[in-house]
This record gives sequence, C-alpha cells and structure tokens, in this order.
Amino acid sequence: MKIIDGGVTAAKGFKAAGLHAGLKKVKRDMAMILSETDAVTAATFTTNKVKAAPVIWDQKIAEAGKARAVVVNSGNANACTGSQGLIDAEKTAEKAAALIGTDKSNIYVSSTGVIGVKLDMDKILKGIEMLYPELSERGGKSAAEAICTTDTFTKECAVTIEVSGRTVTIGGMAKGSGMIHPNMATMLSFITTDASVSLETLRKLLGETVEDTFNMISVDGDTSTNDTCIVMANGLAGNAEITESSPDYDAFREAFSYVLGELAKLITRDGEGAGRFIEMKVMNAPSKHDAKLLARAVISSSLVKAAFFGADANWGRILCAMGYSGASFEPSLVDLSFSSSKGEIAVVKNGEPLPFSEEKAKEILLEKEIYVVADCHQGNAEAVAWGCDLTYDYVRINGDYRS
Repeated sequence: MKIIDGGVTAAKGFKAAGLHAGLKKVKRDMAMILSETDAVTAATFTTNKVKAAPVIWDQKIAEAGKARAVVVNSGNANACTGSQGLIDAEKTAEKAAALIGTDKSNIYVSSTGVIGVKLDMDKILKGIEMLYPELSERGGKSAAEAICTTDTFTKECAVTIEVSGRTVTIGGMAKGSGMIHPNMATMLSFITTDASVSLETLRKLLGETVEDTFNMISVDGDTSTNDTCIVMANGLAGNAEITESSPDYDAFREAFSYVLGELAKLITRDGEGAGRFIEMKVMNAPSKHDAKLLARAVISSSLVKAAFFGADANWGRILCAMGYSGASFEPSLVDLSFSSSKGEIAVVKNGEPLPFSEEKAKEILLEKEIYVVADCHQGNAEAVAWGCDLTYDYVRINGDYRS
C-alpha cells in the first residue's frame, strides 16, 4: 500500500467540484462527485430514529446498489422538514441527473448544517447548474471544503495498491467536528475507488470497516440526523473483480480500512474546540465486543474529556467509565498507562494505584496527542477508540451555532 496525495478524485474516472451557492454567507457550501460510469455502491447511515430527508432518499439508492453521482450541501441539514424535505431531496437528484444524463435513482443527495430549516431550492438548483461544468479531476479539494460546517480543516486521504497486476486507488473525504459519537457520528464521508468490487463484498466490507473506524470515535456524545458514509466503486482500474475469495481481498481490505481509519481520526483531531487528540486502546479483553464497549465508554465520558483538557492524570474517571460500559471484565486485573511524545507513565497495576510523579504526568498530558492503554489481562481481544478533550470553546461554538 502506498499513501498518496488526494481525496475523492484520486481514483480513475472520478471528478468533483465545490463552490459557494449562497447557502452560507461566504464559504463554499455545495459539492458534487461524479463517476464517469455507473458505480457499484454501498452506504451506511445514522442510527438516529430522526433521519434527515437525504438519508431517507439515499437508503433507496444504496439498496439498489448502483450510483453515478453525489450532490452535497452544507449550511442546511434538510432534517425535520417534513414532506417538503423529501420533495426537495428528490428535486436535487432530478436536477443533477438531467445534467449528467442518467436517472434520478442513480444520484445520492447529502446535506449537513442547521436542523429544522427548509432548503432554499432556488440556490440548490442554481448551485447544481454551476457545479456541473466545474467538475474535474482536480476538484477534490474544493469539494472537501464545501462539505465543511464547523470543521477547521478539510479531511482527505488516498492510497494505491496492486490488484491482479493493476494499480487500484482508494480515496475519500469526510466532514465532522461536533455531534460526533459512536454508531455513526455526525459526519459525512464519501469514498471512491476505481477497483472492480462485487456488490456483496463492498457492502460487507463497508459494514465491517465502519464498525472499527467511524463507529469508534466520539467528540461530544451526540449522534446526528444526517450521518452518512457512501462508497462508489467504478471498476475503471481494470482489475479482476474483488470478492472475499480473491487472492487480493486482504490487501484491498487493509487499504480500505486505512482510508476510513485516517478519516475517522482526522474528525476527532478536529473536534469542536478540541485541544488534544486521545487514543484509547484496550488490550487482552475477554472479547472484541467487550474491548469496544470499554474503549468507547472512556472516550465518550465528559469527565474523562474534561480531565484531559486540564492535563489531569485522573485515572479514576477512566476506570469508572470502564465500569459502567456494560463490558465483561475484572477491574482487579486492569493495568493503566498514559503516554505522549514526552514519555510514558503507568498509573494502575492489577486494579490498584501506582505511585507516580504528578509533574511527569502533567508534562505527558500537556501534549496534543495522548495515548491511553488499558490491559485487562483476561483474553486476547483488543479495540481502539479515538476522541478529544472537552473545552470551553466547545460550549462557545455550539452556543451560537445557528447565528
């Protein structure tokens, strides 16, 4: 696997564009991704029972398994907008389909932004007209900018691998900064590949990979109405179709997982108001399920996040979160340690406190990237979750989000 520059247009046959259509005051607010040919597609969506109109529309596209393009707007979520929201999502797809020369059933629609406000369809439809002639292989960056809301930077990743003698590329972009919580965070993510992949394989691979990437991040404990991850595979690399029995499947899975994992970590690094990135690794747990419950409970805890904001080695909050996680584990066997670029310090051994230097701990925890390891000594399963600290800026950002 080779890491390369790029995002959704790194793979052959994909074009994109992003521009300002007037939904926001100044910044880019609409994007489009287009595949030159029909692509095999799979998607996952929010677990929130309140689903935005674009999610309801996109679920039908994903079920059919074929797509040509994605139209995305930021600044308005088109959520909790009733029957009009569904009509507007369909109109968006119809407009893009007419320009591309395909059916509306091949067009994904995604939205992100304020909930409960109807779309300004004049701006949406005009935006699509403006986007279409701007589509290019160099448009990935502008598209990544256009899908942002409170994000402070764009999130892109791309890699190449060799599959049946052909170079295959996987690229992607994501947005997300707040309302991020396990079981699909408040995020939009779009993954493109020129690999030929069977529909069944792509669906299974996406479901499994999301579980270990986007479902293992937390910023603030909120899950949105619009969370979406879409994958499109157009087959233009010319490789033999990848299935689970293919000799190159493991290599493709590793590359695919890397792209989603990097995007997930970028989202948590950009958590609203965040000053520190936190990785929580649980080792030697009784089962994978238990390991995931433990890791996610820790990075989702507001008290743990607040302690990291203060660079306070308050390990009791971590064990407390593990205790209410619902996981099966024996607290008296747990070892716990903190590390960063400034070193490592063990704070718990066999469930009991170890003497340690508070000054050294503070030095370690003042760094921008903090790594926590909990060794359960009860099996061989492990899981990793990612989060960030909870700061004053988080309240400031969300206190006036609509204005």
